[in-house]
Amino acid sequence: MSKFFVVSSDILPEVLEKVIEARTLLISGKAKRISEAVKEVGISRGTFYKYKDAVFSFDQDQSRRNAVVSMIIKNEKGALSKVLSLVSVKQVNVLAINQTIPINGIHNLSLTLDITDLEISIQALLKLMEAIPMVDKAELVAVE
Repeated sequence: MSKFFVVSSDILPEVLEKVIEARTLLISGKAKRISEAVKEVGISRGTFYKYKDAVFSFDQDQSRRNAVVSMIIKNEKGALSKVLSLVSVKQVNVLAINQTIPINGIHNLSLTLDITDLEISIQALLKLMEAIPMVDKAELVAVE
């Protein structure tokens, strides 16, 4: 399971900040394609793809935080209900649910969560999700 740290940009390689800048250009619409964004900030496409899902900016004044969690769950009655009950108990709001059709008795579940009021760390929440018998795997995809 991944660990996450809040670290001053002063000690990080400049390339990580440039990845965030490129992503910001894409989100804002100032760059239409990844190739435009990476050219603008001076990094390669490979560098962008290598770090794009691992580096995030942190704003202390941010009033809302979102996370995307991906899970592999068994196709059993009540599986989704148990996951959503856990999320609710931990003061997390579900913004979106995407679930695939089961294949070979399992399916993928993606939750977009508002974790602003999360009572525990996101890593602890993932461990609790994986402790549900019907959940085979839970991982953090992105945080903003």
